[in-house]
Amino acid sequence: MCAAIVNGVLFGSVVHARPVAYPAKGQSQNQQQQDEGACYSWAKSNTGIDPAAVAATPPPPSGPTVGGGERLRGAARGAAGGAAIGAIAGDAGKGAAIGAVGGTMVGGARARNNQQAAAANSQAQTQGAMDTFYRAWGACMSGRGYTVK
Repeated sequence: MCAAIVNGVLFGSVVHARPVAYPAKGQSQNQQQQDEGACYSWAKSNTGIDPAAVAATPPPPSGPTVGGGERLRGAARGAAGGAAIGAIAGDAGKGAAIGAVGGTMVGGARARNNQQAAAANSQAQTQGAMDTFYRAWGACMSGRGYTVK
């Protein structure tokens, strides 16, 4: 997953576009920059959300180390079930081996599902935080005479 900052914050593949403020009362560019900075600080202190910190938040861990527990537990459950079935058929060892392989695959699928859910949850939390921050920033800018979209 790539991450970069573009016109606001890019976290993973979700872009948090910063609202645009139009100087509705003829404010100069210099005044607008001052107002944007003041509103950024005000929104940060009033929401407790720092967009720079949100952008720097790493995505949930991924890779082969994630889900090791699910695969291991799946293998153990599969081996136990396979051994029981294998004992009935006359070869508990072979049944346990087959069950362990199947259980590992099921555990791996569970790990991938958990990893995807964690990533989606992280993106939703990030989006919610940035939406809250930008609503506060927009309210401040509106209060200073800007049209915000």
